[in-house]
Amino acid sequence: MTEEHVFLNRAKWEEEAAKYVAAAERNWATEEVSWGIWGVPEAEVRALPDDLDGKRTVELGCGTAYLSAWLARRGARPVGLELTTNQLATARRMQSEHHLTFPLIQANAEQVPLKDGLFDLVISEYGASIWCDPFAWIPEATRLLKPGGDLIFLANSVLLILTVPELEVDGAATDRLIRPWFGMHRYHWEDTNEVEFHLNHGDMLRLLRANGFDVEDLIDVRPPEGATSRYPFVTSEWARRWPSEEIWKARKKR
Repeated sequence: MTEEHVFLNRAKWEEEAAKYVAAAERNWATEEVSWGIWGVPEAEVRALPDDLDGKRTVELGCGTAYLSAWLARRGARPVGLELTTNQLATARRMQSEHHLTFPLIQANAEQVPLKDGLFDLVISEYGASIWCDPFAWIPEATRLLKPGGDLIFLANSVLLILTVPELEVDGAATDRLIRPWFGMHRYHWEDTNEVEFHLNHGDMLRLLRANGFDVEDLIDVRPPEGATSRYPFVTSEWARRWPSEEIWKARKKR
């Protein structure tokens, strides 16, 4: 049975897709890999494996698939998986314009229609990492990976989720905790009618270990001075004091 959040999030992103076309065009035209809402360069973050040549990768919740395009240009053999038709339409147009083709599959990252053990890397940047239930998509990541394969995903930081107002009109994250640490999981945001999933660090660590992963790193992404973002829920001043984004790196046990 498909969960309610799948329908809500799909409807939200079918509507929002047009707002991300310009970003897709910009990112597809860029060679350098960058991360998150601040566009911090991979050269600074160092989240990706050093050698991607020939590696099979799958991006869960790929949106317009610019991240998979960056991986392809580094020699990887990517597959992009995305639930929304409009996002995939943009991704396919970008593939055509940039003469860079790889498989794009329309599916839910909690139920991936691909065989076990196909991939060297499972990756997500604001895709499955926040809009899918981790108790569903992380077991799928385990299933899809070869032994020794890598899982890399970026999401909002736990600290941001604990301090950001419920409604965007109420402003950006502050220095005040407004939500509890214990029991973090499902968040239904009223203003956008979407559902996100966020676990505290202890619960995420235990979930990854329970699914056969060794956690290798947790990277706090810090924007450079003067960085800007289109998103109103956090300021660059806040994000330079406290992490607004984090990247988990884990490896499936052999």
